[in-house]
Amino acid sequence: MTLEIGTVAPDFTLKSQHGEDISLSDYRGRTVAVVFFPFAFSGICTGELCEIRDKIEVFAEGDVQVLAISCDHFFSNKAFAHEQNLEFPVLSDFWPHGEVSRAYGIFNEGAGAPERGTFLVDGEGVLRWSVHHGIGEARDFEAYRAALAELAG
Repeated sequence: MTLEIGTVAPDFTLKSQHGEDISLSDYRGRTVAVVFFPFAFSGICTGELCEIRDKIEVFAEGDVQVLAISCDHFFSNKAFAHEQNLEFPVLSDFWPHGEVSRAYGIFNEGAGAPERGTFLVDGEGVLRWSVHHGIGEARDFEAYRAALAELAG
């Protein structure tokens, strides 16, 4: 299932690296970047999330909340977020395994993990932009910058 721009994004509640339940709907009133990544501690994922960490001001300028999601257990995400100094929530779609990734249409059955998908959800919960790449293909950070600038108007 592919999500269409202009439709309401599927809500979810997942555990953060701190063991807290975090829902997409917790952020009504602000834009959220939902960033799916395949595997904690893998090369491309580490590079992408560290680039977001290092350029967080691109998101902060528009009051955009980053929520990173993998199917790794929350304990793995906790160790990964701690090691990489990730201060934004890193959420676990571990159980039921990949349920949120499936709802967003990016779960890779063969790998048992989400592909690289990013979804910008506005303050009313409506999907405004998305990008989807395979597991081995890194996202271009400049696409985030351009999408956020367009969203800001």
